[in-house]
Amino acid sequence: MTRSLQAVAYRQPSVLRSAAGGHQLGLETSRGSTPTGVEDHPRFFAGFLTSPRIGAAGLLAVADVAAARYHQPQLRASLDPVVTGNGDRLRFESFSGCGGVYARLDVLGPGLDGGEVGHGTTNVDVNNPLREALSRIGGDDPLHLRVGPEELAVTTLDGPVVEKKVPLPDRWLRGFAEAQVTAAGFDLRAELPADEAVRFLRSLPRSGPGRRPAGGPRWVVPVGRGLRPTTRAVPGAVCLPGPERLAALQRVLQYATALRVYGPAVIGAAARGAATAAAWEVVLPGMRLTLTLSPDASRGFSGEGGVLDALATDEAAADAELIAVLLAWEPRVDVAELAVGSGLTPERVRAALVRLGTSGRVGYDTAEAAYFHRELPYDAERVERHNPRLRSARALVAAGAVALEGLVGTVTAEDGHVHRVRDDAGVLSCSCQWWAKYRGGRGPCKHALAVRMVRRGSAVAPELSDVDGGGR
Repeated sequence: MTRSLQAVAYRQPSVLRSAAGGHQLGLETSRGSTPTGVEDHPRFFAGFLTSPRIGAAGLLAVADVAAARYHQPQLRASLDPVVTGNGDRLRFESFSGCGGVYARLDVLGPGLDGGEVGHGTTNVDVNNPLREALSRIGGDDPLHLRVGPEELAVTTLDGPVVEKKVPLPDRWLRGFAEAQVTAAGFDLRAELPADEAVRFLRSLPRSGPGRRPAGGPRWVVPVGRGLRPTTRAVPGAVCLPGPERLAALQRVLQYATALRVYGPAVIGAAARGAATAAAWEVVLPGMRLTLTLSPDASRGFSGEGGVLDALATDEAAADAELIAVLLAWEPRVDVAELAVGSGLTPERVRAALVRLGTSGRVGYDTAEAAYFHRELPYDAERVERHNPRLRSARALVAAGAVALEGLVGTVTAEDGHVHRVRDDAGVLSCSCQWWAKYRGGRGPCKHALAVRMVRRGSAVAPELSDVDGGGR
């Protein structure tokens, strides 16, 4: 598995201080992107949290996920959350070390007071002493929040005094991108009032490794005001794989006003009982905390294949460059407006947004059913370069291994085996073992991708033709 070290540097450690009449929370920022370019320590907000205890609990929940590995939990992870200023809100995001849980705390306008929200994205330091201090916040004392350096220090920074080097596996980066693409296919499936939300979430296991139930993946279905477990993927059901992975929601449960559950329609592979991803959102006063779970506790988002079709087209690559210029850290990306501004069709805009997601330049908010602009502070461009199925597909095209005859494509693999790819109303199936195992449930195989590239006339990047054999 390919990995690199990411240097994250802060001016000083984030800290919570007691002050006259309340608390002061200073969250230190690292190098990040802003509308005026890259800054070493951008400043996004200085004001008050209207609900201090809830805000502290939400930040701790995001930090919990950043430090967690739900699969093979004995291996620790330590990745600082990401903060984005969208002009009207602050978003704090994290991704578990095992690559199977995505967390985001949206601190909305009503949750903030007394300061303007800036624009940009960077890492934010959440260290162990800060976590301990946040967990002790009680009462309703005011909490002043500063995201970024002290105002007087902005122009006098001499260099960072806190530096971390964290490993960033390619699989982790791909998973961060795939989680957004997966969530874009969700719809609201259930909304529970506060009392039912508390009852349901408290009934779930809080710890222990996820185990696949003997009868298959867990499912829940809306019944009345609540959710009822079911063993079958009935219409309207939502998959709940590894329910202990929702443990971070316990941090904010006492403050919940509602619980919203999002998932894909139960069709195709899901209707045959295959597990699917889902998003669980706790609605809070002035905030939202969302956890998105991969289809299995032992299965991260990196192998879901949701971005592969968009990556496989040269058209989407050019479109993405155009759309990127039009983004301006909007809290809600309007596809129709981008279509007008770019001259592209809405379909091409959506494909371009998927492509931008693979480099961390957009996220997806299930509550608003819309993308939002952010720039992940990682070397995420290598997500495309090192995607094994995409690399293998491009190598097949470069080697002339694809032949088309009507709706059938014939692909001669590296080992000499011949695979047939059929087109059924735009849905490709393949005779290979990968497709037989997943039936399209984890995106297209490398043979189907290669056929699609040839049909679209996609060019093959020369640097991608040297394949490491990791494709499927």
